[in-house]
Amino acid sequence: MPNHNINVYYSAITSYLVLTMFITRRERFSAAHRLFREDWTDEKNLEVFGKCSNPNWHGHNYTLFVTVEGEVSHETGFVLNLKILSSLIQNKIIDKVDHKNLNIEVDFMKNKIVSTENIAIAFWEELENDIIQSGGRLHCIKLVETENNFVEYFGK
Repeated sequence: MPNHNINVYYSAITSYLVLTMFITRRERFSAAHRLFREDWTDEKNLEVFGKCSNPNWHGHNYTLFVTVEGEVSHETGFVLNLKILSSLIQNKIIDKVDHKNLNIEVDFMKNKIVSTENIAIAFWEELENDIIQSGGRLHCIKLVETENNFVEYFGK
């Protein structure tokens, strides 16, 4: 005769096991920008921002890493379906920034100094709510500007 108490106890234990995992999606885009403050002279901008203040702009081939934290679903085995994450990044970020001038053509970068730090913060703000609604928690935005320079933003 089976012992139903053992099965109930096992079910209670396994329902409390939470497997937290981090998943990361990488995307790439190319964009132009200029580091400058309108209220400064060209000389002051050059002094502070160097050649990145070039009035004729400059560009980068960026690599973006979006890391999501969550529990592994018992139903799907996913933290978040990577197709959903990829689609969110594509629609909310890549379609808006790829082969664009970040200072002029990207609505969520208007009136900001377009530094790598500020770009990463803006990407977080663009993605966070949609990722939460999809069942994950945004953990990190990593934005690689050059092979030597990158930022990582973990939210507020």
